[in-house]
Amino acid sequence: MADPHRKNSVIKARLWGPLTPLGLGVAALSFGLDQSVKYWVISVLNLPERRVINVTPFFDLAMAWNKGVSYGLLTTHLQGALITISLLVSLLLWIWLARSTSVLNAASLGLIVGGALSNALDRAVRGAVADFFYFHIDGLRLALLDFIFNPADMAIVVGVALLLYDSLLERQKS
Repeated sequence: MADPHRKNSVIKARLWGPLTPLGLGVAALSFGLDQSVKYWVISVLNLPERRVINVTPFFDLAMAWNKGVSYGLLTTHLQGALITISLLVSLLLWIWLARSTSVLNAASLGLIVGGALSNALDRAVRGAVADFFYFHIDGLRLALLDFIFNPADMAIVVGVALLLYDSLLERQKS
């Protein structure tokens, strides 16, 4: 018969490591910041009714409801599937986080998890992700110069970029 203490130790080792608190703290901060900014933009600024607030010639606050994956790509009405994928990916990243030995790696994973879970909450509560930071160049409608996103998207992109940077640092050490 299996030793229940050993089984609990194995599960704990797979889900908790020395840098897990750091990563989960960063995840909580990015999640909280994103949800706070979304609340402010939607409820206080009332952007859904105002639609667009011009800030600069290249930046506006503009309300968009993203039913796609990232930056409106692969639009679908299967929000439940996207929520499930976000939760599964977040769980896998948590397992990676538990094995992390680098502070930068742990913080990067936290940014990604926080952003993914915040966007998943949007999908569950609102049926789509609230996007509102709109960068553009008037007259030019090129994909790289015309995009709308939110703080969770920024956390995910920065997290992935920092993971790549961390992997390059690790490769140079070898």
